[in-house]
Amino acid sequence: MNYLQFQKLFSAEEAIIAHYISIRYKEGIKCNHCNSDKVYQVKDRPKFFYCSHCINHFSVFKDTIFEHSSTDMRKWFYAIHLFLNGKKGISGCQLQREIDVTYKTAWRMLQQIRKAMGNKEVQQSFEAIVEIDETYVGGKPKKNFNKDNKNKRGRGTKKSPVVGVIDRQNKQVHAKVALPNKEGKKLTGKQLLSILNEVVKQSSIVMTDEFKSYNILSKTEHIHLKVDHTKEYVNGLIHTNNIESFWATLKRGIYGIYHSVSTKYLQNYVNEFCFRYNNRDVESMFDLLLLQSINI
Repeated sequence: MNYLQFQKLFSAEEAIIAHYISIRYKEGIKCNHCNSDKVYQVKDRPKFFYCSHCINHFSVFKDTIFEHSSTDMRKWFYAIHLFLNGKKGISGCQLQREIDVTYKTAWRMLQQIRKAMGNKEVQQSFEAIVEIDETYVGGKPKKNFNKDNKNKRGRGTKKSPVVGVIDRQNKQVHAKVALPNKEGKKLTGKQLLSILNEVVKQSSIVMTDEFKSYNILSKTEHIHLKVDHTKEYVNGLIHTNNIESFWATLKRGIYGIYHSVSTKYLQNYVNEFCFRYNNRDVESMFDLLLLQSINI
C-alpha cells in the first residue's frame, strides 16, 4: 500500500475504526465482556460500544496494542504504514519527526508494533528439509580489539546469540534469542534442540554446520547432515546458505537502522525481521499485522 492508497483508505478516524472492526470482528461485533451480539455504537464516540445484555461499555481496541494509548489512531495507522513500507524498518527518531510525537511515544509505538509481529502461535509446521544456524548480535568489534577478546567475533563472543531455523521449501523462518541457561552456558545441544522442535516435525532432514552442540541430533529421529565450513560452504545440497542470508538481512537492519539493541528487547527486533521475511509476498501485510495486534 502506497501513500496515496493509505490517504484514500484512511481519510478520517471513523474510517480507521470501521476498518479495524472489519478485521477484528469478521462475524459481527460481540461484547468483549459477555460475548453478546446485542451491542450498539456509542454516539459521538465511534470506537466505543454499549452492550444491552451485560450493561457494559467496551472499546474495539481493548486487549490490543492500541489499548491504554492516548495517541490519535490516525498516527498509529500511519506509523504502521511507514514501518511496513520501510524495508529495514524505521527508527524512533524518524517516526518522531514523521507523526509529530515525543521520542518516548514513538519508541513505545514501535515496540508495540513489534509485539504484534511476534504474536503468532508457534506450531510444528516445518518439514522435509530445514536449516538451523546461530548468529551473534551486538556491537561490531573494533579493528584493534583488546587482548581479552571482549569484542571477539563468532563463538566465544559476549554478544547475544540468536538461533534460527528455516524451512528450505516454504522459505519460512523461526528465530529466538538463546539466553544462557542456569549454569551460564550458551547454545547447548538441549537448547538448540528445544528451539528446533518448536517448529520442526520429527524425521526431518536437518542441515547444520560443524558446531558440536548439533551432535545431539544424532540421538533423534532427524536425519542430520553437516557441512564443514572450515573446508567448504556448499557440499551439493548440504548447506546453510538460506538461514545465513536471513542473518545478513537481520544484521543490516539492526546495524543500519537501529545501530544497537539491548538483550532485553532483542527478541522483539528478531520477531520484526521474521515477520517481514515470512510475509514478504503477502499483499495484505498491513491487515495481517492488525489481526495479530489482538490479545497482546
